[in-house]
Amino acid sequence: MPKLKSLEDLKRVREEAQQGIRVRLDTGTRIIVGMGTCGIAAGARDVMHAILEELDRRKIEAHVETVGCIGMCVREPLVDIEQAGHPRVTYGNLRPDMVPHLIEEHLINGRVVEQWVVGRLSDT
Repeated sequence: MPKLKSLEDLKRVREEAQQGIRVRLDTGTRIIVGMGTCGIAAGARDVMHAILEELDRRKIEAHVETVGCIGMCVREPLVDIEQAGHPRVTYGNLRPDMVPHLIEEHLINGRVVEQWVVGRLSDT
């Protein structure tokens, strides 16, 4: 995070954080990318950039965040997609070239890409 040098900088950071919260609440969509050292070594940074680019290209609003190690290092890069009213789905062994299909199927068509799923976590 850059150093805050003025009240305007602080206000800008606050607005960006509030915008992220609004997007998460309004869309109900959260994409979580595992960025522990194992994930980064497996290509998670490139996958995350591909996700951000694809969301931007398709004008899809979703809250994208990074976390540390998710715990299944052998299945990295790992990406969780969480949408209101649906189980959280964890996808594994993703590559940047897989991201457009994942976004198309999961976020646009509402279909889980079963062959890439490594786990699900329901609200109950």
